[in-house]
Amino acid sequence: MANQQDPPSHGINDLTKQAQVVVVMVPLPAQGHLNQLLQLSRLILSHNIPVHYVGATTHNRQAKQRVHGWDPNAAANIHFHDIEIPPFHCPLPNPKAKIKFPSHLQPVFNASSQLTKPVSMLLRALSCKARKVIVIHDSLMGSVIEEARFLSNAESYTFHSVSAFAISLYEREREGKVIEENVLFPRNTPSLEGCFTDEFADFVDCHYSKYQKFNTGRVYNTCKLVESAYLDFLEKDTIKEGIKHWALGPFNPVTIPESSKKQHFCLEWLDKQAKNTVIYVSFGTTTTFDDEQIKELAIGLRESKKKFIWVLRDGDKGDVFNGEERRTELPKGYENSVDGLGLVVRDWAPQLEILAHPATGGFMSHCGWNSCMESISMGVPIVAWPMHSDQPRNTVLITEVLKIGIVVKDWARRDEIVTSKIVGSAVNRLMASTEGDEMRKRAAEMGESVRGSVAEGGVSRMEMESFIAHITR
Repeated sequence: MANQQDPPSHGINDLTKQAQVVVVMVPLPAQGHLNQLLQLSRLILSHNIPVHYVGATTHNRQAKQRVHGWDPNAAANIHFHDIEIPPFHCPLPNPKAKIKFPSHLQPVFNASSQLTKPVSMLLRALSCKARKVIVIHDSLMGSVIEEARFLSNAESYTFHSVSAFAISLYEREREGKVIEENVLFPRNTPSLEGCFTDEFADFVDCHYSKYQKFNTGRVYNTCKLVESAYLDFLEKDTIKEGIKHWALGPFNPVTIPESSKKQHFCLEWLDKQAKNTVIYVSFGTTTTFDDEQIKELAIGLRESKKKFIWVLRDGDKGDVFNGEERRTELPKGYENSVDGLGLVVRDWAPQLEILAHPATGGFMSHCGWNSCMESISMGVPIVAWPMHSDQPRNTVLITEVLKIGIVVKDWARRDEIVTSKIVGSAVNRLMASTEGDEMRKRAAEMGESVRGSVAEGGVSRMEMESFIAHITR
């Protein structure tokens, strides 16, 4: 993977000498956002369009180190611009916080404003050499790429890192409209209460609403086969502004190439298990449980008597490479007691490969959209346990609309501990019941359709070809 320092940097002339169109990616510095735009970079690069990926040095390193499901060497021509920004202090994740949103990352989000000047310099340098500069930026990074609207040969596109379902609801609320039960939105769709801290809500208001009007279009990591009704809804909502929408997902690979299979010990363990017998348990990169909840989850998994892989780690720190980490404690002797039944993984796990494995028959998840799309594309049903942000609404999409999952606990009871009995009951409901078998069948059929959508003539392939034709017109 090519690396460059603060722009304008040596090599920009060489990179753009022959390039009629270049793409610049500007992600929000949080794992789910970094990963999705890195995956999209891979897809756009496959159309022989140079891609520049811009971020703080530590976050670019994080994005590259956590590549999974594809050969990192395939991205050798992504040009990473590693920008040094002033140090920022982030507290450790707080497992006792009433609102589970990762407020400890707020200083990182605030520090992203330090990218504005170097990004502006890069855009100006590229615009002097390329016929057209296409900026694809996270919906919360609009202020960082503001320079694009002053360049005659630049266009900016908002990337939405969440489901079209969640964005549809948010847009209606932003316009002051009441969410009423209808064919699109089920009766029990939750409000945003408890989803964000006040500080982050202010951050969204500042960085989302103000800069939307300057964009040419919107890009989503979703598939029309999954969310066509909500994509149509969003398109109609912006038809007067002439905003175009593209559903380019899934961004993640839908098959795992042999070259990317660095055989993690959990994959070797999965190879020994029967088809659809293992539940994968992981709550993403922003969830931190307290000791009591960890104990209840541990006992519940053991008492379910179902095979499991459990990724047990705290939420990411602001800089994942520095600072102390809490080692979460399991009940004494726990790992010996589940020997042969389950694996506890304390480091980074190859999630896409785990979901793609034939032995994996379910996914207990926080329902972050990245995880939802990976699970959908691999045909794995979900046991939904939302924590914050868009996750409670993604849970409604997964369980009520698509009907490929069940809920561990209703969002209205989010402040209560999930007991071992509830955990065990949810696992068995998905992994050992007729209802669970039917969900697995629906999920498998949807996964097959979504994987087919990226093949020649598929709806996602055609969406991508339409987008590439538009930005290179």
